[in-house]
Amino acid sequence: MPVLFFDIGATLADARMEADGSLRLLPRPRVLAVLDDFRDVRKGVISNPGPGEGAAERAFTALREAFPGRFTDDALVHWGSKDNREIFDEAVAGTAGEGTPPSAAGECVFVGEDPQERGFAREAGLRTAAHPVFTRAAVENRPVFWARIKLSEGQGLSALEAVANRTEVVPLQIASAGLVPAMASTHGAMALEQAGFTVDLRGPVEDAATLLIRDDRPLAPAPGFAEGPAGRGVGERGLSERDR
Repeated sequence: MPVLFFDIGATLADARMEADGSLRLLPRPRVLAVLDDFRDVRKGVISNPGPGEGAAERAFTALREAFPGRFTDDALVHWGSKDNREIFDEAVAGTAGEGTPPSAAGECVFVGEDPQERGFAREAGLRTAAHPVFTRAAVENRPVFWARIKLSEGQGLSALEAVANRTEVVPLQIASAGLVPAMASTHGAMALEQAGFTVDLRGPVEDAATLLIRDDRPLAPAPGFAEGPAGRGVGERGLSERDR
């Protein structure tokens, strides 16, 4: 049975500091459906709560409020920096239960948008996924690829979004109204092709840095996609810094 670990900022949720100093987590699109799909699987967190006294306590409270009933095993919640493999080794060791040995690292999956952090997780032996949508692909040891989705005449972005939202596809920045870069598994590519889209699969996602994932708003052609931040850095940041 796998054990799933999730980063929080820009992966599970966007974070917001409230006026009273509390932290609020806003679940990102499709995340709740993924967590509920793995309802009977052990799930934990590996995330940096940021600096300051009480940061971990604030993050833990916000996690429970944003995802009630979904992260119930305190032993699987790990707060700290992810700038080396140490926290991932600790997370694997922490999967041990009363009278049971820890899970093998290869049975654990780390889901996080940062390619550097996923690299450290893989050094520790964990499988990885660049987006919660690809959690099952990681569990089943299926690769995820960079892809180019071509919209033919008569195919709109709304139609693409409808298909992508129910399969293993995450659209990225849109180069033009007719060409959409994305991440997709072969399952997702097949679903797109069955819906009439042309899909060109490229190299595996883990072979390159992740592009900005913009699945938090309806698909729209450029220049709308250029209005947000230029990209996600690979440096280690806390929740409040990463997601405000």
